[in-house]
Amino acid sequence: MIVFLCLSSFVIYVTWAAFQGKNYAYGPYLSPLYSPELFGDSPHRWLGPKPGGWPSFLPWSPALLILWAPGLFRLTCYYYRGAYYKAFLVSPAACSVSEGRRRYTGERAFPLVLQNVHRYLMYIALIFLVILAHDVWTAMWFTDTRTGSSSFGIGVGTMVLAANVVFLAGYTFGCHSLRHWVGGIKDRLSGSPVQRQIYRCAGCFNRRHMLWAWMSLFWVAFTDIYVRLCATGVWRDWRII
Repeated sequence: MIVFLCLSSFVIYVTWAAFQGKNYAYGPYLSPLYSPELFGDSPHRWLGPKPGGWPSFLPWSPALLILWAPGLFRLTCYYYRGAYYKAFLVSPAACSVSEGRRRYTGERAFPLVLQNVHRYLMYIALIFLVILAHDVWTAMWFTDTRTGSSSFGIGVGTMVLAANVVFLAGYTFGCHSLRHWVGGIKDRLSGSPVQRQIYRCAGCFNRRHMLWAWMSLFWVAFTDIYVRLCATGVWRDWRII
């Protein structure tokens, strides 16, 4: 029930935030739900404003262009599968409780066979980590409204964005697919000391994969909330340096 409520709350909030299309940037801060901002109205945009050819009958938000990638990465995650299969589908009900169906097919039939795309989404997730890390660097440069010049600084928002990258990195580096990619694919690691060390490092994150998964889930939502409330004037960002 707790997993059901937490995941449902996250999905509802992220869906609402993604369709807002506003209040996702504040000064040098950009919400991770909108990063990278390919098209948009904030100074963080990469390519320009809303495309002129965007269909008028479709809702517009910069988040809708990119949010599918991290969303599908979590949806197909090995840990989250076990979590939401039990919480939403009651399957499996428990280790010692038999299934209602007569034959177990696993994830070899449609649509569950599509879960195997997780190994490919992992590569995209690594790219997103680099982009979010660059957002932290951008969040260290504040523009003086009077002179227009930029100066180095650290605000509470900078720390919030940095913590988000740390939690997401811990979650991604512990990914089962990444662990297999960096070393698990080999039958003997003793002959590759560097690869063995990388594999052991990924294993350290993997042993706490559930913890990293939940911390990163909550912190992504909190980071968007922080930027959104600062943009609407509800919260005031405190400049540390």
